[in-house]
Amino acid sequence: MIGEWNQGVGLNVTKSSEMRMEEIQKDLNNKTLRIVVKEEHPLVIVRHTDEDGNAIPEGSNEKFVGYAIDMMTEIGKYLNVSYTYQLVPDGSTGLPLSNGSWTGMIGMLMSNQADLAVGDVTINYERSSVIDFTKPFMNLGISILFKKPDEDPPKLFSFLEPLDNNIWMCMIGAYACVSLFLFIVARFSPYEWKNPHPCNLESDTVENDFTLLNSFWFNIGSLMQQGCELAPKASSTRIIAGVWWFFTLILISSYTANLAAFLTITRMTTPIKNADDLAKQTEIKYGCQFGGSTYRFFKNSKIPTYEKMWNFMSQHPDVFVNKSDLGIAKVKAGNYAYLMESIPLRYQLSQHCDLMEVGGELDSKGFGIGVPKNSPYRDALSNAILSLSEQQILLDLYNKWWNVDSPKCLTTDDSKSPSSASKLGLKNLGGIFVFLIGGLGLALIIAIIEFIVNATVNSKTDKQTLCSEIREECMFALKCCGPSEKPAKLSSVNGNSHLEDTGDDLEASTPLKSSRINSSFN
Repeated sequence: MIGEWNQGVGLNVTKSSEMRMEEIQKDLNNKTLRIVVKEEHPLVIVRHTDEDGNAIPEGSNEKFVGYAIDMMTEIGKYLNVSYTYQLVPDGSTGLPLSNGSWTGMIGMLMSNQADLAVGDVTINYERSSVIDFTKPFMNLGISILFKKPDEDPPKLFSFLEPLDNNIWMCMIGAYACVSLFLFIVARFSPYEWKNPHPCNLESDTVENDFTLLNSFWFNIGSLMQQGCELAPKASSTRIIAGVWWFFTLILISSYTANLAAFLTITRMTTPIKNADDLAKQTEIKYGCQFGGSTYRFFKNSKIPTYEKMWNFMSQHPDVFVNKSDLGIAKVKAGNYAYLMESIPLRYQLSQHCDLMEVGGELDSKGFGIGVPKNSPYRDALSNAILSLSEQQILLDLYNKWWNVDSPKCLTTDDSKSPSSASKLGLKNLGGIFVFLIGGLGLALIIAIIEFIVNATVNSKTDKQTLCSEIREECMFALKCCGPSEKPAKLSSVNGNSHLEDTGDDLEASTPLKSSRINSSFN
């Protein structure tokens, strides 16, 4: 008692909370508390033999190991208490009966058959109305346990998957457009016409290496990183080649990197990804432990998705199980999803490599130590839990029992793992197409300048107007199936000029005159 209440005077506090806590700790000193547990790996594990294979006698505390047992050992050191453990006879946490009593561990606390209930005892309103809880020693939520789907069989054309279909179409279009553009610009530029016989300075024809077929061959060689014997000579065609090489460099590098991910990472198709997917279908059954906190959560939920799931489960009673081990066995058998607390679920993932967690947690709650109503030990136990948490002792115990440092199986969420590598689309590679278009625009400007300069010089040689010269040059250059050779009125080779007998005194540096002849397309 910490005080008295008098109707006339009011509350008369006779003991402070510090004094009361000291009295409780003195009462607990060297006291032996009775703990009721339920087997739930890895919180509480019941073993029948020790490490040497010797049988453990009934009633011995050595029969019980696990996270919760280690935690109570640390609390015992903190409060200087000892324990005796006993298994709950019916193997349940507790269910309310019509007469107001409870079964399981909660019923044993209410009937004073145990002082503490330790394990997967979830704190909720219904249970708090009949027993008390300490501060939670572990936070958790409801998760979905599901069997990993089989790996997708490799596809015949899986090498096309690293890039989105739009990228493949754009790349083919870019290849065709750049090849045609290179062909046209090369015909316009006077610097792409050369003497086909360098040793014969008297040759009266010049030719262009960038025919239509050669233009396509030059670009495909660049795209395949193999090169080509052709080399552009004019500034405009070199700009085209440069931007095309940069375009192929980025595209091929991105493709190669993503191809490695697609070919080396296991890809699986999961039929369900969250609780909504479960609620929308009926082929995959799902359930939980009958009478547990998860069962009560769905039964009392007012959220439409969870109400729909509860209606399905209540109409199919066979989806409920009495123990988590039975639920896990149904999951491993296939076509079944088990709804359970996330903490024991993740332990199962480390023990069964063919299982996976689907989606996130559906709610948020905690495990606490259950004590009888108005128990004087509740605050002392809560203080011990907070102290162990601040000293990171609880974290060390978690790492010990959940194998966080060296897991047996990969327990990461498959939806967030590298197996979810996605195709590269225009959002990822659109910039290189913009760069390519900009480079082609610059090359076009340079080609126009080269063309006009050459036409200006030739108009003086032919003694005709610039417009008529440009018209003749354009008509010849735009003949896509036209000749790749033309007569050279003025041919410059290796810096030495050879002038035809035209009767005009021209400078040796004058560009080639593009007179037209009919010849076959090479």
